[in-house]
Amino acid sequence: MSNGYHLLVIVLNKEEFLEDILTAFVEAGVSGATVIDSVGMGRVLAYDVPIFAGLRKTLEGPRSAPYNKTIFTVIKDETQLKNTIDLVESIQDLNVPGTGLLFVVPITLVKGLATGSLEL
Repeated sequence: MSNGYHLLVIVLNKEEFLEDILTAFVEAGVSGATVIDSVGMGRVLAYDVPIFAGLRKTLEGPRSAPYNKTIFTVIKDETQLKNTIDLVESIQDLNVPGTGLLFVVPITLVKGLATGSLEL
C-alpha cells in the first residue's frame, strides 16, 4: 500500500453481515461509506440473457446468493485502512469462495470529501 487515498470496496454476498461490517467501519473511524444493491454477472446472464439459461443450474447451491451488497469508502490513513480490513475479516472470512470480495485501489484524485478537494 502506498501513501495517499485508497478506495476500499467490499462485495458482500452474505447480506446478513452488512450491519456488523458498517458497525466495524464506525469502530475503525471510517466516517462514510456508500452501500449499493448489486448482482453478479453470472446471475444476470443466467436469468436475463436467454442464450445463457443453462447457467442457472451452476448458480444453485449453498454459495448462491441472488443479490449482494457493494460497499465502498475512501480512506486516507494506512493504519485506519488496515484496521478496517482486519475488522471486516473478523466478521466475514472472505477467503472462503462465494462469500464476497474485498479489494483496495489507490486514488489519484479526490473531490467532494468533507476535508475538501485534493489532487495527489
